[in-house]
Amino acid sequence: MIRRTACLIARGTDPYRNLAIEKHLMDTLPEETAILYLWQNNRTIVIGRNQNPWYECRVTDFRESGGKIARRMSGGGAVYHDMGNLNFTFILPKTEFDIPRQLSVVRMAISSFGLEAYHSGRNDLLIDGRKFSGNAFFKSGYGAYHHGTLLVDCDLDVMARYLTANPAKLQYHGVESVPSRVVNLKTLAPDMTIETLQGALYRAFTSVYQYAPAVLDERMLDQPTIRILTAQFTDPEWLYPKSFPYAFTISERFPWGCVTVRLAIEDGVIRNVRLFTDAMEAGLFTVLEQTLNGSPYLIAAINGRLRQTMEELRDPQLLQITGDISLLICGRIRELDRTAQHESSAEAPARQR
Repeated sequence: MIRRTACLIARGTDPYRNLAIEKHLMDTLPEETAILYLWQNNRTIVIGRNQNPWYECRVTDFRESGGKIARRMSGGGAVYHDMGNLNFTFILPKTEFDIPRQLSVVRMAISSFGLEAYHSGRNDLLIDGRKFSGNAFFKSGYGAYHHGTLLVDCDLDVMARYLTANPAKLQYHGVESVPSRVVNLKTLAPDMTIETLQGALYRAFTSVYQYAPAVLDERMLDQPTIRILTAQFTDPEWLYPKSFPYAFTISERFPWGCVTVRLAIEDGVIRNVRLFTDAMEAGLFTVLEQTLNGSPYLIAAINGRLRQTMEELRDPQLLQITGDISLLICGRIRELDRTAQHESSAEAPARQR
């Protein structure tokens, strides 16, 4: 049961420090406590835990324009942040993690401006069919967090210029471009500002959790730890995947998200695996990469390893994802084998001549 609440509004707009504060708040969360963390990043593209930034945005152009690329701990897709965007995070014990309840805070805050929002799909909040908020989730140890974006007065032209949305995802949502799918709240409620929305979220958080939040200041936090975490979020090895000579690549969209499988193969053995995805289940894909790494490049071996992983999973969604990944990889191997056999048989008569 939640018996205490607190609210912290970040002082700065550096994405790496803000992500560090978020993680530190979760790592040090007191028992029976819920925290509302509000923060802004200036001119930043934030990608999900398992995404490849080179697939999601125009990395070089964006960085040359003064933008920053950041990677968060949670899964989900890439988002653009500027000073017209407000980010929120609910940090609370795993036992109290309740997505509908947490979203009710956002919906209540939005309703105070005369707007009716609803939850749609995997992680979106919409008004009249247009998205103004994307959400993602992360759990570790005792704590968990649920964070999301709120488009207030974001520069949608810049968003469209630098984000390279997967065409399959746009087709799935029945739209042709990113701007046609999203909407700024200020367009619908002209009196809204970042400050008034912050106040509305604070009041809604108080109402839903029935405790007046203690107001925190980030200067109260352990600054050496914040600096260490900030450095980790800034590390290029965290931000950008290592390059390998991947001989095997396949991409597909499923109801749970888009995925690209890349395998580096040497002497008939899988030597490196990367699963790039916007799926919400961030931790699963690290497990699957470890499972496949070192496997013989054979359908039976791959199926066997993934089947063993499935036997250890209890969550139906995780089972579905693992099964889909297995079918995707093995189906592609069969296709490549058929192509190789066809080419070999076509070359035989030519050699005889």
